[in-house]
Amino acid sequence: MFVCHVCGSNEAREETVNEIFFVEGKFVLVENIPATICTRCGEPTFSRETTEKIRQMVHGETQPVKSIKVDVFEFA
Repeated sequence: MFVCHVCGSNEAREETVNEIFFVEGKFVLVENIPATICTRCGEPTFSRETTEKIRQMVHGETQPVKSIKVDVFEFA
């Protein structure tokens, strides 16, 4: 049974999300990650299997499918 670790809600929906991770000094975008999304606060939760696959991907066990240029802003 789902319980959100942020707000405690037990209502969720399944969808895919994009997440940015900071790994070994650089940002990495992972697209189309299957996730359980809390319907109250929007916090995504990933299964153990998905988390492990992401870990393998971002630590160099697979090659990126593309590279993108990103604008950077500083909130000073």
